[in-house]
Amino acid sequence: EKIKEANLFLKNSKFPLVVKADGLAAGKGVYICEDIKESIKAVEEIFNGKFGVAKNILIEEFLSGEEMSYFIISDGKNYKKFQTAQDHKRALEGDKGKNTGGMGAYSPSRLINKDLDEKIIKKIIEPTLKGLKEMSTKFIGFLYAGLMIVDNEPYLIEYNVRMGDPECQTILPKLKTNLVDIFAACCEDKLDSINIEWHDEKSLCIVLCSKGYPDKYTNNIPINNLNKIDLKNNEFIYHAGTKTMKNEVYSNGGRVLNFVVLSNNFKNSKDKAIQLIKKLDWHNGYYRKDIGFKVIE
Repeated sequence: EKIKEANLFLKNSKFPLVVKADGLAAGKGVYICEDIKESIKAVEEIFNGKFGVAKNILIEEFLSGEEMSYFIISDGKNYKKFQTAQDHKRALEGDKGKNTGGMGAYSPSRLINKDLDEKIIKKIIEPTLKGLKEMSTKFIGFLYAGLMIVDNEPYLIEYNVRMGDPECQTILPKLKTNLVDIFAACCEDKLDSINIEWHDEKSLCIVLCSKGYPDKYTNNIPINNLNKIDLKNNEFIYHAGTKTMKNEVYSNGGRVLNFVVLSNNFKNSKDKAIQLIKKLDWHNGYYRKDIGFKVIE
């Protein structure tokens, strides 16, 4: 019944448009549809349970802009900005292929400027926090605005009440202030008393994935040489889809490892992250070599 209803709506819609699973879908429940055929297929896949039980779908206008992740942290009364990042959702280089949970990110976003920052705060963040207060909801923690930026205007695509992945791995190494102190201030309604300081370096994260992701992939492949990598200052490796058996590290998911480097420019950060990946002996992995391409080229 709902498939019929959706298809009827689609027949009178303008393309391209966006079809979304209404619920948690590990960042993969979004279809950008160029025509009626693609949109009908998306609707059928969602309602047939590709992302779990689907009661509803969202059909949205397609916005041609650039995504940006914008973070704040709140104690219920006060809030502080918590940096920006640019995620790379598509599986393949040049932003081609299927949507994923995120193939890499860099921070700060190349799109952020004083004018845009003020618009985001005044049009999106503060009205949201005000609305939550009016609903007697004391919002404590991270608020992550997933934005589309069109001609320096912010459009809200989604909210998450957490940090992003891989944005978190990209942002937190830049943090000078102790994160525990920030959380404690949040819990005690004292966020206004803490000054959050950041390093100036450019941060870039590349996600190493299992071949086949975001579709079918094989787990339990040994990842060799991982503990032989000598990490220098401002170089980090974060585990995601891994597990340890008999002191050996094996793949255990689609997105397996995150390689993060901070340096004085994004190109340097990207080149160093790729050098780290190449030190691994793991033939079942793939990654995008063009993370940050819009800010580097």
